[in-house]
Amino acid sequence: MAACSLTLSSSLPQPKPSFFGSKPSHLSLHSTSFALKSHCFRVYSSSGSISSRPADDLVASLLSKVIQTDGGVSLTTKQHQKVAQVANELNKYCIDEPVKCPLIFGDWDVVYCSNPTSPGGGYRSALGRLFFKTKDMVQAVEAPDSVRNKVSFSVFGFLDGEVSLKGQLKVLDHQWIQVIFEPPELRVGAMNFRYGGESEVKLQITYIDEKIRLGKGSRGSLFVFRRRH
Repeated sequence: MAACSLTLSSSLPQPKPSFFGSKPSHLSLHSTSFALKSHCFRVYSSSGSISSRPADDLVASLLSKVIQTDGGVSLTTKQHQKVAQVANELNKYCIDEPVKCPLIFGDWDVVYCSNPTSPGGGYRSALGRLFFKTKDMVQAVEAPDSVRNKVSFSVFGFLDGEVSLKGQLKVLDHQWIQVIFEPPELRVGAMNFRYGGESEVKLQITYIDEKIRLGKGSRGSLFVFRRRH
């Protein structure tokens, strides 16, 4: 997801939010067969109860490392490396075709990015954080192919605002998706307007379950999404 100013005028360049690294593509979601439920499952023991999975411990470990870190901003280089190590281990337990798993749909908090200024663009840069205090970073994925990214913030702690992007999801292969976003919409106080142009982003889904989703952008950034309840 340039000088920063409180004067939100169209004559000034606005920070452009981005959740994933971008790269163009042209495959459509509707050209991909979606036998959803057959591609997403839990492992059961012979007794019929859900078995204990190593993935569960890895998920808990990963979340303990990224929660309350301002999306990764407060982590040291060594701590980022530990997050990456756990994520790489968790990738081994990803289902074969995560893009066909119905668990992809829902509301997700963006709780971590290895490039912490990527979600939210300029609003999350070192300079932007001096003026814009992030409240929430949320991604909503709705069937069949709708995606909405939203960053909520306060300006100097008293003026609420948000920037949002609405896009259409396309499946590229069994792990990669692409989202084509409309121009961002910015709301600050009573002001509400669009700026900029369309954008295209790509993300590889490297793990998904009932709690979290891991993704890797086309530029290599690791994202951790936690399902909202």
